[in-house]
Amino acid sequence: MKLIQKLRSSMAFNIIGSIIIVLLIFGILVSTLGYFIFTDTFKREYSTTTYHMADTAASLVNGDHLDDYLEGREQEEYQQTRELLQGFCLKMNVTMVYVILVDRSDYGRFVSVFNPINNAVDNSEYTEWELGHERDTTNDEYRRKYQAVYEQQVPYETVYRIKTTDGQHSHITTLVPIIGSDGNVSAILCMQRPFSELFNAARPYLIVIAAATIILAALASIFIALFIRKQFVNPVRKITKEATRFSKENTIGEPLGSVSRIEEISNLAGSIDTMEHDMVSYIDNLTAVTAENERIGTEMALASRIQSTSVPNTFPPFLDRKEFDIYASMTPAKEVGGDFYNFYWIDDDHLAVVIGDVSGKGIPGALFMMVTNILTNQAAQSMGRPAEILAHVNEDLCKHNRVDMFVTLWLGILDTKTGRIVAANAGHEYPAIQHGGEFSLLKDKHGFVLGGMPGMKYTEYEITLAPGDKLFVYTDGIPEATNSNKELLGTDRMIDILNKDSSASPEGIINNIYKSIDDFVGKAEQFDDITMLCLEYKGKDDQDNEH
Repeated sequence: MKLIQKLRSSMAFNIIGSIIIVLLIFGILVSTLGYFIFTDTFKREYSTTTYHMADTAASLVNGDHLDDYLEGREQEEYQQTRELLQGFCLKMNVTMVYVILVDRSDYGRFVSVFNPINNAVDNSEYTEWELGHERDTTNDEYRRKYQAVYEQQVPYETVYRIKTTDGQHSHITTLVPIIGSDGNVSAILCMQRPFSELFNAARPYLIVIAAATIILAALASIFIALFIRKQFVNPVRKITKEATRFSKENTIGEPLGSVSRIEEISNLAGSIDTMEHDMVSYIDNLTAVTAENERIGTEMALASRIQSTSVPNTFPPFLDRKEFDIYASMTPAKEVGGDFYNFYWIDDDHLAVVIGDVSGKGIPGALFMMVTNILTNQAAQSMGRPAEILAHVNEDLCKHNRVDMFVTLWLGILDTKTGRIVAANAGHEYPAIQHGGEFSLLKDKHGFVLGGMPGMKYTEYEITLAPGDKLFVYTDGIPEATNSNKELLGTDRMIDILNKDSSASPEGIINNIYKSIDDFVGKAEQFDDITMLCLEYKGKDDQDNEH
């Protein structure tokens, strides 16, 4: 058992064994193909020679006297013809010759005129039909061929019986016409010849092919075993041994050099030598790089925590305020990103809501985002109008913007007593508003992005939310979410998602958006930051109104 397992795992055994199997399969295919070609050629030749024999036999029969024979006339001529056909049957070594008159109304019956038999050819057991013997046509194939011969559509017809069901041997039957003096077919002569000659001829052919295949496989195996072992197996074993040693020790060994005349194996050996030098150098460099990457990873994790804590992330944020419900979420595409949101009190009744998207990603975007967030917060505390706030922040960013970055920003100030929002848009996405049931986009007037050009002015507009109405603001990471087919989610799908459960809480709405994005995108990579904020206005409660 161990020997068998060792042989099965041996490279030389598997290669040589595979080649032997391929040679054997090739020999079998060649033998089979050759046999079919040989058989087909022999059958055609057999059919042609049988036709010529049958045509010669037909010339011995007087086609004008067949009816006389059946009615008992011309007996002397009949006996002479019968003896000629019997002698021809024996001389040509065929099983039988029979002459028949076929009922031409449907070719379904025939009458026998002559029927000499030669059972000694293939040890058959046929019985000669008597003159006038009537019989049904064997099958439709014979019926069609009788008709073709009588109507002189073909010079002759051939029926092959390779597999017989009546206990007789395989044979070929050739049908030729007997022509009367008027030029018409008066009868059909059928000559049956055994197929034993075909099988006897094919047997030596198969033996020769089988012997040649075995000898060829043996010679090829010996040659291949010697060649492959020297030029392939032994060099590969040497290379494998060296690769195994290096994987355990990680030290440079003796050079393999040129171990084979086969170029690919020699190149492989050279690659192993080169790999050992490169791997040793790589391991040394990797140690230093790993330490550096660990330091960078620690710093990136710290930057991510700083960014996440720079925006409100505790919900609900104001437990003592019942006039509204608010929820927001920020998911960077990398460790840190350029999106941000914020909301803070300007005074007891006015809440500023901000969402922005920086043109860059990663650490540069995160730094620009934090600067913009701080500037917006400071300006909102000292200025009451959104247009003024955006203009002031734009000027501050333009003064110190040396990296040509910019930020889109939407700013709204909610009056919690009335539900009135005064807003301005610096090139940001359109907000979505739910009034009385369904969300729709509010296509507000956009101003220029912040940090792009000094001296920009911004336009304000107002939104009034009734109790139960909602505001949904977001960054372009939502409509530009892309699936594996390069399709964008788009704002139309986003609005449809919002309206599937428009009565949900702000947290529920944002969770629905996240789930729908995951379902749409599937396994595609997230390329952009995804940030959104939803606010539901509830109005002053009864106690506050009475007060």
